[in-house]
Amino acid sequence: MDVITDIDPARTVLIAGPTASGKSALAMAIARTQGGVIVNADALQVYENWRILSARPDAADAAAVPHRLYGHIGARQDYSTGHWLREVRDLLDGPHRLIITGGTGLYFTALTEGLADIPTTPAALRAEADRLRRDRGVDALLDGIDAVTRARIDTRNPMRVQRAWEVQQATGQGLAAWQDMTPPPLLPLDACTALLVEAERDWLNARIARRFDAMLSAGALDEVRANLAVWDPTLPSMKAIGAPDLVAHLRGEITLDAAREAATIATRQYAKRQRTWFRARMRDWRRIAADTL
Repeated sequence: MDVITDIDPARTVLIAGPTASGKSALAMAIARTQGGVIVNADALQVYENWRILSARPDAADAAAVPHRLYGHIGARQDYSTGHWLREVRDLLDGPHRLIITGGTGLYFTALTEGLADIPTTPAALRAEADRLRRDRGVDALLDGIDAVTRARIDTRNPMRVQRAWEVQQATGQGLAAWQDMTPPPLLPLDACTALLVEAERDWLNARIARRFDAMLSAGALDEVRANLAVWDPTLPSMKAIGAPDLVAHLRGEITLDAAREAATIATRQYAKRQRTWFRARMRDWRRIAADTL
């Protein structure tokens, strides 16, 4: 890949981009050519219970190149951007050059712009937030968030809204106020090589459809079946795209074709949100066209 010849092998590399755009393949190519440890920056790939549906690196890639922060968190464990940042800090302090790749934009902005040190939400308050979101919907939570914070967060993302509500209730300050007290970043953009993989919509949609079919062939239904005993759609670990649809199929509620279609549509919608977010927040990253990789 021509892009690799322009990368300083001594610098940490960041690779962001929408789902199914080829980020992992680029990370592998850089690691094979220049060396380095690949580090996960995807909020779903940290969970041990989703290997196929979260598109974690397969056994061959994991054996060929060192990978970190993949599948190391239990399904019922708490895990936040703060947890991830602390783990990455330890890796940055280590002896190996890192290639950090994934689709969770908040992880990258926390790394390169800093993350506010917000106190942990008490368990009882988290349970109350779960109940409100489940019984009354996101609007009930939005009513308890200050206007400045509402203007900053993605109000279509229930988990982001819930997080803002929890912070406001637990600390008496809005999430925006905490963000304004953000400490210096661990890894400023000028200290690394930051690559943003961009994909044209139709090209990416075709890739998404093919990848979900490949997931089904690789055993995604069996993976979902193994999670039925612990299935709880309110848990962050259960947000793997396609999981709710395949659960519905396994329970006899919809056909496999209907589940496949719903999962593919959900993935396309998620990719659209990612592209919008990256365009707004990663203007200073180097753009790489996905169809050239």
